Amino acid sequence: MTIIAVDTPKSRIFHDLDFDRPGRQIGYLRVPQSRDGGAWSTIEIPIAVVNGAPGPAVLFTGGVHGDEYEGQIAVSRLARRLDPQSLRGRLILMPAVDLPAALAGRRMCPLDGRDFNRCLPGDPRGSFCQMLAHFIDTEILTRVGVSVDIHAAGNAMEAALSTCMHHTDDPDILKQTFTLAENFGAPYNVVFSGVDETSTLAAAAERRRVLAISSELGGYGRVSVDGLRIAERALLNVLKGMSMIDGTPDTSQLDGHPGTRHMEVRDHTGYVFAPSDGLFEPMDLAGAEVRAGQLAGHLHFIEEWAREPMPVEYRSDGLVWMAPGSGRVRKGDVVGVVMRPYSHS
Repeated sequence: MTIIAVDTPKSRIFHDLDFDRPGRQIGYLRVPQSRDGGAWSTIEIPIAVVNGAPGPAVLFTGGVHGDEYEGQIAVSRLARRLDPQSLRGRLILMPAVDLPAALAGRRMCPLDGRDFNRCLPGDPRGSFCQMLAHFIDTEILTRVGVSVDIHAAGNAMEAALSTCMHHTDDPDILKQTFTLAENFGAPYNVVFSGVDETSTLAAAAERRRVLAISSELGGYGRVSVDGLRIAERALLNVLKGMSMIDGTPDTSQLDGHPGTRHMEVRDHTGYVFAPSDGLFEPMDLAGAEVRAGQLAGHLHFIEEWAREPMPVEYRSDGLVWMAPGSGRVRKGDVVGVVMRPYSHS
């Protein structure tokens, strides 16, 4: 029998960038997207590459979810303003990774109905998000040593301002990631066990031995004043902490605390899930101190107005990391997440 070798499919995305060229390049990744009236159309994903003197390589991303705005503003502003002559190393900036979702103000991509941040490592023959995820995994993450992904809590939640990271059993990687989060300088850094985290940008970076942190810097479907302030300072802080630009990271907090407090969501007991469809009335805002068994809120059944509301309780002690942003919820939706001081051994 004759065995015919099949080449590994390559990305269908193309661009005019030279990732090694000195200076600043601002351009687009062109993602093929055939449509009515545009058989050979592309979706143009904004990207900038800034190369200075020899040094580390870092990726800054925003707009992985289209209803999270702080990263879109902070990353694009830095791309325009950063002087290549002041930079040591390479910086890749993508302010609106899922551009169709960003233009629509939605979490899910309107082209294929997917959450980009659940598509890594992607598929070069797949849908829009899958194609883009494959390109970022194979062409972008392979060119950097650090990934900083700016998120907020979107339309669905409100977050206590924080970075977030995954736990690893590698003590050296864990230490370096903590340092990266401390230099970022948000009020909190949350080491968390998430729901369905294996296909995120952070998880893809970690599989490639890239240091990775994300963030949660706002929510409720609007631009957070404090979240944007932290995001813009944080991007410069990361570059300063890695000696890519001159200066010392400013990690001071508005409440007088000198730096980031490390927290954790160790398991699913930190999550509060809606036990039924309904209208959720929360009791607390993000940052509130709560106890296991304490009332997290009530589920109201407006279509059955004579029915008593259903109480929903917290399952662990700590501070509210994520508070609900939407009123109407479905059974199984997260309506709160509680973090506690970091104690992983």
